[in-house]
Amino acid sequence: MHDLHAADQILKRALESAAGNNLKKITKIVVELGEVEEHGAIIAPANLKFNLRLLSAETIARGAKILILKIKGDSYSLKEIQGVK
Repeated sequence: MHDLHAADQILKRALESAAGNNLKKITKIVVELGEVEEHGAIIAPANLKFNLRLLSAETIARGAKILILKIKGDSYSLKEIQGVK
């Protein structure tokens, strides 16, 4: 469930960024992910990607390529999005 919370936060930021840049479609989402523990478990890249796909299904990010970059530290963030105007 902790992966779902992180995915929701990332997707919200991606959609806000897309709106701010007048994108009609998000084609790529790049996320930086460290060793983040939420609710007693480490966020797994595969689970985060799965939940991003699940949550984006009814948004302009549907079908976007999702790239998870492992970083040092204990944080996650939206690094960039790409899309179509």
